[in-house]
Amino acid sequence: MLEDGKIFIGASRNPDDSINKGEYLDLKFGNRHGLVTGATGTGKTVTLQVLAEGFARAGVPVFAADIKGDLSGIAARGEPKDFLTKRAEQIGFTDYEFDQFPVIFWDLFGEKGHRVRTTVAEMGPLLLARLMDASEPQEGVINIAFKIADKAGLPLLDLKDFTALLNYMGENASELSSQFGLISKASVGSIQRALLVLEQQGAEHFFGEPALKISDIMRTSNNGYGQISVLAADKLMMNPRLYATFLLWLLSELFEELPEVGDPDKPKLVFFFDEAHLLFNDAPRVLTERVEQVVRLIRSKGVGVYFVTQNPLDVPETVLAQLGNRLQHALRAYSPREQKAVKTAADTFRPNPAFDCATVITNLGTGEALVSTLEAKGAPSIVERTLIRPPSGRVGPVSDAERQQIMDRSPVLGVYDEDVDRDSAFEMLAARAKKAADSEAAKRAQEEALAPQEGSTTSGWTLPGFGGGDDDQPVRGQSRGRSGYQRETVVEAAMKSVARTVATQVGRALVRGILGSLKR
Repeated sequence: MLEDGKIFIGASRNPDDSINKGEYLDLKFGNRHGLVTGATGTGKTVTLQVLAEGFARAGVPVFAADIKGDLSGIAARGEPKDFLTKRAEQIGFTDYEFDQFPVIFWDLFGEKGHRVRTTVAEMGPLLLARLMDASEPQEGVINIAFKIADKAGLPLLDLKDFTALLNYMGENASELSSQFGLISKASVGSIQRALLVLEQQGAEHFFGEPALKISDIMRTSNNGYGQISVLAADKLMMNPRLYATFLLWLLSELFEELPEVGDPDKPKLVFFFDEAHLLFNDAPRVLTERVEQVVRLIRSKGVGVYFVTQNPLDVPETVLAQLGNRLQHALRAYSPREQKAVKTAADTFRPNPAFDCATVITNLGTGEALVSTLEAKGAPSIVERTLIRPPSGRVGPVSDAERQQIMDRSPVLGVYDEDVDRDSAFEMLAARAKKAADSEAAKRAQEEALAPQEGSTTSGWTLPGFGGGDDDQPVRGQSRGRSGYQRETVVEAAMKSVARTVATQVGRALVRGILGSLKR
């Protein structure tokens, strides 16, 4: 049942449950994107594994997130199990055999895979603001920060770089506001608190160097299989916003770096976005528009994006319209929203006169799906009720020992495992602050050295606001010293005070005398 240039998905069934025909995904339409939906426990992960194996076997690199750890089994050869062989017999899959696939394990935290990082600069202000759930004024400050960093030549690599830049902006808010627009100290403080939260959630592991190179997730193995990059996301899912932002960043990087290839015979890379609803939850309109733009245009770069989620309503209609290959597992219809989701899913398929889609969706068994893929000139095929084929790799996770063995043979071993901390904004701003402090200290020392010393014959001990001897008196028309007054000795000051007192007393005596004579 295998065909060249196509991925075998499974076999469709007739209304009487007899096998109808094989269902395939044509590789030349693999970059037209896709959607895999269904309730929990209906077989989405196995379907994802089947598609990933099919693309890899065709020499197409794959990147997929492993939410529960089950997808890691794709790196190990499958094992004979009753339910697998039974499914192969049901669909007449006589060519079924076990296989293992080349896998690179990745992990933002470096625990279950090679470290994967990017820099703050590569993330950009839009995604960083999304990651911090920034308000509009805060997003404006973040944009100004990137502008200042670019203008001043301050590389923003990790979170401490961005924190140092924010500190600088807060201390010089008035001056910078006149150049770049209003910089509110309150907004700066809010962003700093958000960065602290990100650090506590582990985002500090994500920002830094060496940054991930796109070429390292677009490899092929020696046997011609596409390399499958599996991102360990079980711990990452504890911070859904970081997970969604990271995958969106990766999509954006692919979009910006890859050249145009038009419509190739097979994709250059296939990207599976599991738990896709996390990308769109409470997302601002500008972010949703960015996703729509990337999905619409990245096809011409040869990249296929497959969203995996529970409910088709999780994906905005503008994005949903770009997804040509559909695999719909069972949905429940217990609530009004679920009933609406069933109707939405049914309406997106090209109808099959043999059955009613809305009714079948709620009755599908585990490992069964409604399938419609692009064919001929890119038109969707008639939807078919399909039994998904069994995967060739292991169903279930690999052990920790097996994972480590695979990592020890990885083509990127040693490339990303150690942090690199080169001079960037943090170090540069610290050096400038130290230089300014040293200069101020030297200036104070010079002033102190030039100041009159105690016991000197010319000035003696002085009080604040008073100063030197006769030689320090200003010439008429000459400006006074920096304090605005010439310094006087204590003796001179005392003599002047006595003279003023005597003059005052004499004046008062004269006035009393005159007034007294008038009274008489």
